[in-house]
Amino acid sequence: MNYLEILGTFIGLIYLWLEYKASIYLWIAGIIMPAIYIFVYYKAGLYADFGINIYYLVAAVYGWIVWKSGHKKQYAAGLPITHLPLKYLFSLSVVFLVTLLGIAWILIEFTDSNVPWLDSFTTALSIVGMWMLARKYVEQWWAWILVDVVCCGLYIYKELYFTSGLYGLYSIIAIFGYLKWKRMMEQGK
Repeated sequence: MNYLEILGTFIGLIYLWLEYKASIYLWIAGIIMPAIYIFVYYKAGLYADFGINIYYLVAAVYGWIVWKSGHKKQYAAGLPITHLPLKYLFSLSVVFLVTLLGIAWILIEFTDSNVPWLDSFTTALSIVGMWMLARKYVEQWWAWILVDVVCCGLYIYKELYFTSGLYGLYSIIAIFGYLKWKRMMEQGK
């Protein structure tokens, strides 16, 4: 599976570069990358990460549609980058918590996972982060920074060194991505 991990890492770098630039084409890489990582994570026994990649495939299609249509067609130039409305904060927190606990329970009860809580944490936060990315909320980067840092350590533990390196790079670039998106938001892009 090492060749798949290397290919997934390469596609992940392209994805990150496109996300940093707020390019709609990130969604194409967002379809290819999870298709590869489904196999990598299953073999590594990261079952929640395996499952999240199925979600990522669906979310990439959703993100493409939302970004392309400009969300309810109210934006002629496409969906702008904005702040997360406070009205969503409670709902997203509940989704995160319920998802975290639900996935952890499944992993503990029905799999041989030796990292159920970390695997569940990164998966639950990724679900929230991907939804925020699809809506072009600048705060999505905060979720990714935390996910990336935790994943970096988790993947070292699971001996997925290329993927760990990718997530280490993601961590650094996510900080710059946040700053870039914040500037773009202030410029009205």
